[in-house]
Amino acid sequence: MDVVGVVLAAGAGRRAGGPKALRRDAAGVSWVERAVARLEGAGCGSVLVVLGAEAEEARRLVPERIGVVVAEDWAEGLSASLRAGLAAAIGDAALVTLVDLPDEPAEVGERLLRDSPVGPAVLARATYRGRPGHPVLLGSAHWRPLATTLTGDSGARDYLARHGALAVECGDLFSGADRDGPG
Repeated sequence: MDVVGVVLAAGAGRRAGGPKALRRDAAGVSWVERAVARLEGAGCGSVLVVLGAEAEEARRLVPERIGVVVAEDWAEGLSASLRAGLAAAIGDAALVTLVDLPDEPAEVGERLLRDSPVGPAVLARATYRGRPGHPVLLGSAHWRPLATTLTGDSGARDYLARHGALAVECGDLFSGADRDGPG
């Protein structure tokens, strides 16, 4: 099965003091590069990065081999980024993650792909001690129906719950905590 990785990195990062797509770790590696490496390490055959706020500057941090999509309506929230990413995605399923999870290991995505029935009908998500988190695995049969329901900052949460997404426990690998603050 062909799985495309999608990094949602379009937000303005108001609580973080600026776009998270522009953030770097202590070693100088951009969070975008780390997210791409996570998805490639998990087994995605290709990766797309969705940008929005300060897209021109952020694009310089995306490795050349990686596709870039600009969510023109990024200010509408996470849902706009997800819609843009899914509209550009090609494959049987998309493994979707957030740029603000720089500490998440690739093993989380690997487990999600290993323990889920990967294909056009799949709906699965990582959970952390029972709490829903990222990444999420969205089969291509869901992309269009999901896109029509997306609003604001809720992302795919309601759709996944309504359609009984498989929960894959990953709390032994990572906390699931994102980095919303400026630190």
